[in-house]
Amino acid sequence: MPLPFLTADRDLDFDNPAAETTPLPHDEPDHWRRPYRPGPWRVGAAAVLLLLASFVLFSAMIIALAGSLPGAVACVAVGAVVLALAVRLLRVGLWVSSSGLRQVGLLSTTTEPWSAVASVRTAQQPVRWLGLPRTVQGQALIVHRVEGEPLRILVTDRNGDFLSRPEAFDRAADVLEAWAAEYRS
Repeated sequence: MPLPFLTADRDLDFDNPAAETTPLPHDEPDHWRRPYRPGPWRVGAAAVLLLLASFVLFSAMIIALAGSLPGAVACVAVGAVVLALAVRLLRVGLWVSSSGLRQVGLLSTTTEPWSAVASVRTAQQPVRWLGLPRTVQGQALIVHRVEGEPLRILVTDRNGDFLSRPEAFDRAADVLEAWAAEYRS
């Protein structure tokens, strides 16, 4: 049973073509929302990191019971860092609200008000495959600023969210372009 209120990746009304490009239907446009759900590659990588964190924290408990408190503290610190990295990995992507566009990276976050966004468009260009140095031909969602350089590209059809889901990339790009068109003016 689908729960459309939990994700942005819901069934679209194909009888109404305008429904594909309308912004997300929700009551509170002031809250930051990601207009697509995390993809299987991103969720899988975060799950592996969470599993690693659980092993490290379990080893910290064993080390603490064995009587080596400094070693246990070091293991807890490493486990906390891995846990924070897994949670941050799940938050990577573009987030929107009525106040602007937020680009969340693994180590940094950039927020642009809609008045500073000149355009949001999709372009064919070489993109990084799963964020690795290897590039392949693909589509990228490019956010141009009114002044300055475009935002760093985080959303491509070859990243961890859309690698095996091209239709999800198209929907997410349409929704992001619709948000930009509605709130930029």
